[in-house]
Amino acid sequence: MGWKNKTSISEFLLLGLFERSEHQQLFFWIFLFMYLVTVIGNLLIIVAVASNTHLHTPMYFFLGNLSFADASFISTIVPKMLVNIQKQNNSISYSDCLTQLYFFIMFGALDEFLLAIMAYDRYVAICHPLHYTIMMSPQLCFLLILISWVVNALHSLLHTLLMNELVFCAKNTIPHFFCDLNPLLKLSCSDIFINELVILIIGGVASLIPFVCIIISYVYIALAILRMTSAKGKQKAFSTCSSHLSVVILFFGTVFGVYFSPSSNHSVHSDIIASVMYTVVTPMLNPFIYTLRNRDMKVALKRLFLSSHSEDKISKNQS
Repeated sequence: MGWKNKTSISEFLLLGLFERSEHQQLFFWIFLFMYLVTVIGNLLIIVAVASNTHLHTPMYFFLGNLSFADASFISTIVPKMLVNIQKQNNSISYSDCLTQLYFFIMFGALDEFLLAIMAYDRYVAICHPLHYTIMMSPQLCFLLILISWVVNALHSLLHTLLMNELVFCAKNTIPHFFCDLNPLLKLSCSDIFINELVILIIGGVASLIPFVCIIISYVYIALAILRMTSAKGKQKAFSTCSSHLSVVILFFGTVFGVYFSPSSNHSVHSDIIASVMYTVVTPMLNPFIYTLRNRDMKVALKRLFLSSHSEDKISKNQS
């Protein structure tokens, strides 16, 4: 993906997390560990869902897509940051910066859509259990995923093309650890009214629609749980939603805090901390949240490890 530079700026400097040079190696090992945990954890979920026929259901189909989106989301940001630390060079080229921005917006927005789809799936499972198979047909599940990918690819392209139209003059230092919309807009010497308008309207609607869908789904879920007479049934229904709800609160809380609060309330440090939460911490926690409290996933992962161990044993015996 090539972006034509309309400015004299050929590269940007990413300065986000490292105010003191002596802390760089500490941050390197922390973020390397978090990155490996995130990628390995999400890949294990994908492999477990794909290899276990008992998990070929809408809920786990959506979970597999969420795991792929999370692994891709963090891979858009963290590897470049780790390379820069090791090279002691915080630069990123203009084209690489816009490419990173494109995939960051796309996978971040895709996360929002997938969380909304998963909330709807839980609503159908709890409120319409007898019609679940019909309402969540394979065709509908595939269509929901396809729409999410296409809409967010176009949404991300719009923001990136508008950013490519801006002129960047003298300043090229981004007080952040990746190329994000707000820090880049602050560096531009062009009129950014259209960009900010698109963020508020198009970006706001793209985030608000999934959020509203999640709220409506959970209102109906809560009403359905309150109508249950069995305490065990209530506990089971709540446990199937608690992990998803915790991820929703963590992800949307930080996203809305960064992008849709008044700019006067923004500080560099608060934005960076919030960004770390939803770009690194949330994707890392998702595999733990969705597996440790899910019996089917724990069984599937156990079978996956046992089967790989058995294959290793057989290959050793044959050799």
